[in-house]
Amino acid sequence: MRLRNVKNKEEILNSSSFLIKEPKQYYGAWSSYFGNSNPIHIEIGMGKGKFIREHAKRYPNINFIGIEKYDSVIAKCLPVIDPKLKNLAIVRMDALEIDQVFDHEISRIYLNFSDPWPKNRHHLRRLSSKVFLEKYETIFLDDKDIWMRTDNASLFCYSLMSFSEAGYILRNLTFDLHQNIPDDFITTEYEDRFSNKGIPIYSVEAVKVSNKVKM
Repeated sequence: MRLRNVKNKEEILNSSSFLIKEPKQYYGAWSSYFGNSNPIHIEIGMGKGKFIREHAKRYPNINFIGIEKYDSVIAKCLPVIDPKLKNLAIVRMDALEIDQVFDHEISRIYLNFSDPWPKNRHHLRRLSSKVFLEKYETIFLDDKDIWMRTDNASLFCYSLMSFSEAGYILRNLTFDLHQNIPDDFITTEYEDRFSNKGIPIYSVEAVKVSNKVKM
């Protein structure tokens, strides 16, 4: 993917109070960062951030963290964040390090239009691969809850198999998400583009209930 440079990128990155450049310092302590014990939802590969920003506005009692690897993409997101939001953070990091940033404190993961890594030899780089699912095991607080959307049929089928093999139950599975959705449904920038072209959107909620005994 070719990324266009963003004017005043460094100034944008350095001046934003939402951007966390060294997220490992909050390992196991994200509740203290937000100053509350509300659930924490993360989006891995947030792109320009429409999805995570709109969720933070709509659900003030949930803390949201958008994760993105590329500075140029983050620089497009930061200027349009509502400065009044207190429940949103943006993290610059490689997803491979996710188990070094969070420690049994995440309630939900969003995987929206992730890189499909179409070549078979690259399949373990997919965010729904066994490699990443094992990392997610260490960051979930209790029950495991992964919500995925994609326009890529091959990635979707691969992910369904990967989730099932890891013991996840598949819920609200659809091969055409936009066939019947409410007007206030929160989409991503990619999703808008694909849907407007008539490309079907695949979606699933993968859930694994914790074996912990609840008192």
